[in-house]
Amino acid sequence: MPERSAGILVFRRKTSGVQVFLGHMGGPFWARKDDGAWTIPKGLRDEGEESLAAARREFEEETGIRVDGSFLDLGTFRQASGKIISAWAVEADFDAADIKSNVFELEWPPKSGKRQLFPEIDRGAWFDLATARKKIVKGQLPILEAVVMKTGQDS
Repeated sequence: MPERSAGILVFRRKTSGVQVFLGHMGGPFWARKDDGAWTIPKGLRDEGEESLAAARREFEEETGIRVDGSFLDLGTFRQASGKIISAWAVEADFDAADIKSNVFELEWPPKSGKRQLFPEIDRGAWFDLATARKKIVKGQLPILEAVVMKTGQDS
């Protein structure tokens, strides 16, 4: 049975066009990567948890920000790993510098016996759609395109 995750793609409308909020994945593997290393805030659903509730919980855990509004169901998306992401979009605005992510523990360096804590998202940023298409992990590009289709905005 594939893992099931849920996440939220937040967007805002500016005079220059639509911008989306993405988080840069934390931890040593992603530290020196930029293009293809950004994600929508998302995470695993708890047993019996409704996908929108999980997406809202995960967004708040990974950013420290609670988003409210009219959520658009973007659908489900299968990742190369087999994981299935249920994605939602909502229009909101906040300062990306204000995010505070939860952390995960990892043995680092490998085989050192030393455990370290790393943020799930080490920073966040707002991107125009053209830039977001370069920054987002390849498997989540269809989520980005779904928000374009649902909002009718492609600039």
